[in-house]
Amino acid sequence: MDYLVHKKELLQKLKERGVLRGFSKETIKSYTYHVGRFLDFISKSRLNMSNDSIKRYLLIQNIGINTSRLQYASISFFFREILQKPFSFEQVPIKKKEKQLPKVISKEKVKQMIDLTENLKHKLIIKILYSSGLRLQELINLKRKEIDFERGILNVNKGKGKKDRITLISENLKLDLLKYYSNNIFKTEYVFEGRNGKYTKKSVQKVLENVGKKMEIKVTPHMLRHSFATHLLEQGTDIGHIQKLLGHSDLKTTEIYTHVSTRDLSKIKSPLDNL
Repeated sequence: MDYLVHKKELLQKLKERGVLRGFSKETIKSYTYHVGRFLDFISKSRLNMSNDSIKRYLLIQNIGINTSRLQYASISFFFREILQKPFSFEQVPIKKKEKQLPKVISKEKVKQMIDLTENLKHKLIIKILYSSGLRLQELINLKRKEIDFERGILNVNKGKGKKDRITLISENLKLDLLKYYSNNIFKTEYVFEGRNGKYTKKSVQKVLENVGKKMEIKVTPHMLRHSFATHLLEQGTDIGHIQKLLGHSDLKTTEIYTHVSTRDLSKIKSPLDNL
């Protein structure tokens, strides 16, 4: 079979299967991209569609571990679900996840970021990411009707894994939001709009990149989410509550913040101080 000739058809089947399985648009897009590249490799190399070919392909990739794991998941799904060929997890092992601690921004630096940001929309982006612990996609998808001012909560609909949850909305944020609403004419139901509908991920990342340059630090949306969780833990919030606010299925995922919290470290005295 000439897989390059049938590439479009195979990728369409992959997309349809992803929709039937309830995958997010982002996951389907990633799977399609990685499988497409793999099909190009098979066509150019004239290798058979086999576990050995997958192993050869993965070995020549010069990419990070997370990208490699996504590539692996894409191709294994394609083999099993679309081609209905056997896929050997023993013959083609997946790379282990990197055990990296979350990068956290101090409270002082978060305040500095907010103070340095003059544009109200940009200021709100920073405040909501930090005060509610939203993921980037959740911020982009946030609708005005999902913010409940009276109850002081923010409803996250169809977050990661298509799960709904409730998180905090800061008292500090409410007046800024109302001012922002009154100063804008909205064309969509989303809190943040761009020229062609809702705001884009790149626009949010650019906002944080610009304020980060002023402070000479790197800032990403997920760093603000990490900071939200860590600072809650340091102020004594129960880790089970933090788990629910973040939308983690497993408490072990939330427990990583105990490794970066300085709450308990501040009680320990360095042996140098006792000399």
